[in-house]
Amino acid sequence: MKLESLRYTKGWKRAKKKEEVVRLEQVLMFSTLLAPLVTALMELLKRTFPIPKKYIPISSFFVGLIVGFLASPFTDMTVELRLWSGSIAGLAATGLYEIGKKSKKSKRTC
Repeated sequence: MKLESLRYTKGWKRAKKKEEVVRLEQVLMFSTLLAPLVTALMELLKRTFPIPKKYIPISSFFVGLIVGFLASPFTDMTVELRLWSGSIAGLAATGLYEIGKKSKKSKRTC
């Protein structure tokens, strides 16, 4: 009897891990979709309001959180997962902008 309950516990743990992996995949896919949107919104904000350069990453993070929170009609993910996706997208948007900026500088020097 003890062995059967132990097997049940191990099976439950495996199922729980699979569910967590699926959730993580959802978060990463959704943040991949949100990153270009957050990049565009940050570019719009930077051109509209004078934001100091040192506050751009943190503002991008918060824009990502807001976009993730407001994306409820487009996904069935929970609020926590959408916020995680938005924060990852906000941080990725800063990286996307920096990559684009560096490629423009390298084209000018050639």
